[in-house]
Amino acid sequence: MRITVLKVIITIIYFFVNVTNIDGQTLKSAYDAFKQQAQANYEDFRKRANREYAEWMRKAWEWHQQMAPVPQPKDEKRPPVIYDKKEERKKTKPISYDDVVPIPAPQPQPKPVAPIREKESDSQIATFLFFGTEGQVRLPKDFSFKINGKDERAFASGWEELSSERYDNLIRDCLTLRMEHQLCDWAYLMMLGAMSEAVCGKGSNEARMLQGYVLCQSGYEIRFGMTRGKDLRLLFKSDHLIFDMNRYGIKDGVYYLTEPINDDGLNICDISYPGEKPLSLWITQEQKFASRDSKERVLTPRDGQTAIKSQVNENLLQFYNTYPTSIVNDDVVSRWAMYANTPLAERVREQLYPQLRAVLKQTKNDEESANWLLNWVQTAFVYEYDDKVWGHDRAFFAEETLYYPYCDCEDRSILYSRLVRDLLGLDVILVFYPGHLAAAVNFKTQVEGDYINLNGRRFTICDPTYIGAPVGKTMPDMDNQTAKVILLEK
Repeated sequence: MRITVLKVIITIIYFFVNVTNIDGQTLKSAYDAFKQQAQANYEDFRKRANREYAEWMRKAWEWHQQMAPVPQPKDEKRPPVIYDKKEERKKTKPISYDDVVPIPAPQPQPKPVAPIREKESDSQIATFLFFGTEGQVRLPKDFSFKINGKDERAFASGWEELSSERYDNLIRDCLTLRMEHQLCDWAYLMMLGAMSEAVCGKGSNEARMLQGYVLCQSGYEIRFGMTRGKDLRLLFKSDHLIFDMNRYGIKDGVYYLTEPINDDGLNICDISYPGEKPLSLWITQEQKFASRDSKERVLTPRDGQTAIKSQVNENLLQFYNTYPTSIVNDDVVSRWAMYANTPLAERVREQLYPQLRAVLKQTKNDEESANWLLNWVQTAFVYEYDDKVWGHDRAFFAEETLYYPYCDCEDRSILYSRLVRDLLGLDVILVFYPGHLAAAVNFKTQVEGDYINLNGRRFTICDPTYIGAPVGKTMPDMDNQTAKVILLEK
């Protein structure tokens, strides 16, 4: 639609400039008039969409049986191995690698189906907290949103009230917070939940309706459901397969509940909204929450000489605690790319990286630098199984490995891949063996050791769980010829 409008504008300007003799002021007036008309058309389209949505809410509810949550795969973890220089092993033959996990590029975040303009109206400021961060939004001066009843007609009336222009500034403020704090879709969902509960009451139908309304107007694909007790529930669509979360199959996709229910199903209002897009779990930018520094941690490698100090934002860790594990393209190993491709927070980079760069300056080349980083991750962190620490498998974002006292092979490989990409500027892949995750680095010069040949590029094995092993050594009982390769972004 927007491309078509742009073509029309260009055609009009071309007509006035090349065909008529109208002066510049008249041209500007004509353009302004056209722009106002286009904006009015956008607003009329959105009003009509919301009006039709409310009409369907009065009747388009059907019972859907809840699908069983998909349990997170349980990996049989291999314990760390201490490298023995005297050990003679048969080297893995390098191969031209074809078994690569395809990771789709993250798509742009959803946008409103029509631009939502600032409205001149009396308002009050509502303040709320999300992950230790203050947010402010404008509500109508006389805000008292109340759903009068627990049935289809009551919920439709609630939607009609929210879709008046009086709430447009609220939507604009929420989208502004998404932009200012660089919130990913999951963080935006959580933020809207905190905002809605702050202004409507925790666990209320009004809060769920408000959260769903703003999500919908922001461009996300949502559905509403009713429990047997006529309580409202919010569902969102995602193209990710999300583990351990209540879900429903509705026509062309799977929708997930934002909160669990005791019922075995829901009456769901299956109404699509123009331009709606699924919610993504990719985190492409740092989530900018207010700072709350953790206690300083000292991470010393086995040489005992180089103490590296680390602090992270505990508000960010609080967010990561809510983040659900998921996969894309039905490939169970794709989940690690979501963690490994998430950038390290700027505050952590500013505190941690100068210390690491000071050490790496003393090395002769990229191989020595990669070896020092490898040894640091191998020996400065304590290995422990997730089941013992968390009761279930849990991958870490890089900041989490820097914070928590224990980590396993996947956490170490994710952190190592982040450090090598950021500090050395080299391409890295993750290498998955049954029960184990390692990394491999594409050096600019040939480095001896075990490697994987990927599209003519040599990626040398670097295993952060093979304690004391240098670059180029594969942990015993790991076969590079049958491993899966996970491509990572720089």
